[in-house]
Amino acid sequence: MTADLLIFDCDGVLIDSEPVSSRVLWEVLQTAGVAISHAEVHRRFTGYSESDARRICIEELGVADVDQAFAECRDRLYAAFSHSLQLMPGIAPLVRSLPQRKCVASNSTLERLRNSLGLFDLWDAFDPNIFSAEMVAAPKPAPDLFLLCAATLGVDPARCLVVDDSPHGIAGAAAAGMRAIGFVDPADPREGRRAVLADAGAMLVATGADELSRAFDAVLSAGPHPHLARDLRDLTVPV
Repeated sequence: MTADLLIFDCDGVLIDSEPVSSRVLWEVLQTAGVAISHAEVHRRFTGYSESDARRICIEELGVADVDQAFAECRDRLYAAFSHSLQLMPGIAPLVRSLPQRKCVASNSTLERLRNSLGLFDLWDAFDPNIFSAEMVAAPKPAPDLFLLCAATLGVDPARCLVVDDSPHGIAGAAAAGMRAIGFVDPADPREGRRAVLADAGAMLVATGADELSRAFDAVLSAGPHPHLARDLRDLTVPV
């Protein structure tokens, strides 16, 4: 297939933010009196927008003052980002090597994007085409954010390729009529991530930047074929 626009998720794809985010949220929830493990916070909240995370805290965890909890979480998180956040290993040179147009589609707020991806020169590879769930009516897994990217940049959704580490993002891409590559952080402690992303609709799943580079080679060099999606789903990226 060819692609005129590559759409990257941010957290867990471009930046290695999810372990920091999960730890900070877990600490805040502990302070709020919620009995929940660090691993469970990582599993339940990773990939969700702030509005969805707030809903979970209110409806499922019974957090009494969610505004205070999230204000404290933001303050702690941005401080942690400023001294410990890292880009995903190998992702910056890969992104810069890709000749296609590129944008970011994130369930994070614009404020958080500026305080995370904005800490790095990689921001310039996407700016001004950095899109937040704040810009649409519904976050991933709804297709709204992906469709906004395509419409703003004047690209047919069928000619867009999404890279996302969350089943929400993969499902949202499929709902928008886009193909998607699932991305797995090699250090992700959760088991079965490749299967989760494949089941959500990823045409191919890559672990780490080296595999993602090979996935791009495989996907973007594939010619027209009536069973393209099935063939690529079955393709194993060599490790």
